[in-house]
Amino acid sequence: MRDSFGRSITYLRLSVTDRCDLRCRYCMGPHPVFIPKRDVLSLEDLGAIAGAFVDLGVRKIRLTGGEPLVRRGLPTLIAALAAYKAQGRLDEIALSTNGSLLDRHAQALAEAGIARVNVSLDTLDPQVYSQVTGGGGLDRVMGGLMAARQAGMAVKLNCVAAKGLNDGAHVGLVDWAHGNGFDITFIELMPMGDGESRKDFGFLPLESVRAALAARWTLLADDHCSGGPARYLRLAETGRRVGFITAMSAEFCGSCNRVRVDCQGRMHTCLGRSGHHGLKAALDQGPEALRAAILGAITAKPRAHAFQEAASPTPTPGALPERTMNATGG
Repeated sequence: MRDSFGRSITYLRLSVTDRCDLRCRYCMGPHPVFIPKRDVLSLEDLGAIAGAFVDLGVRKIRLTGGEPLVRRGLPTLIAALAAYKAQGRLDEIALSTNGSLLDRHAQALAEAGIARVNVSLDTLDPQVYSQVTGGGGLDRVMGGLMAARQAGMAVKLNCVAAKGLNDGAHVGLVDWAHGNGFDITFIELMPMGDGESRKDFGFLPLESVRAALAARWTLLADDHCSGGPARYLRLAETGRRVGFITAMSAEFCGSCNRVRVDCQGRMHTCLGRSGHHGLKAALDQGPEALRAAILGAITAKPRAHAFQEAASPTPTPGALPERTMNATGG
């Protein structure tokens, strides 16, 4: 699949639910409204959509949410995707999680076919973690991380860097992550939703995080690519990687290779643009209709996101997505 700008689309982020056991303040806002369960696609339908993308050339699928581990029966979907990998048609099946349920599911995930998990971790302070996540327990995440490592899955931490969230804590996060054998990626806060969910946090350009790390360690160039938007450096002293997703300060849209499908079957060709393309009706009509709907959406994929509109004195009405991150799929 190639879009109208010549970009090859090889990566699908597939959301299995918009629900979550945490209430992270920058993700879903103070009063989340979840999709009625009757409107959430079955795992079989999600698997059929994933299969259509594999047929069209997608090589990597990441399962997201909400929190994907609250979705009952998830290993059955993973097993269906693992069959494509066994046939050589898919390179990787990964999963993003907040880690709070990972301790009880890690072994089953690994056995079903998950090779890599990305775990959200923005702070090592239990009190701050509880405040940011709406009462979450940091100890449960720590237990989940160790269970994932013991199950043999590769683990990477994802950390949203923002003022008012983890100011000055980034060096400590890297030190802890690398000391436990985990890579870590920092992500700039993106203006998803109506703004209410981000009102307590300020934008922090990742260049300042990089400068703090450079004052402690020797940063080496690293051409590693995980298939997503992160750009990596390696720390000479630890031998491990640090990633940077500069969604706001340094646009990377020219190399975008991914699309998202949420748990209602709505295809989002850009995280930072409003609008979507419904796939449910096409799915009901059969494989050819679904294929045509996907290809039509790919053709309409925009050149770049509209996140900078948030800082513009005259933002384009309707350009920014009003949907929250949990509703889109991380």
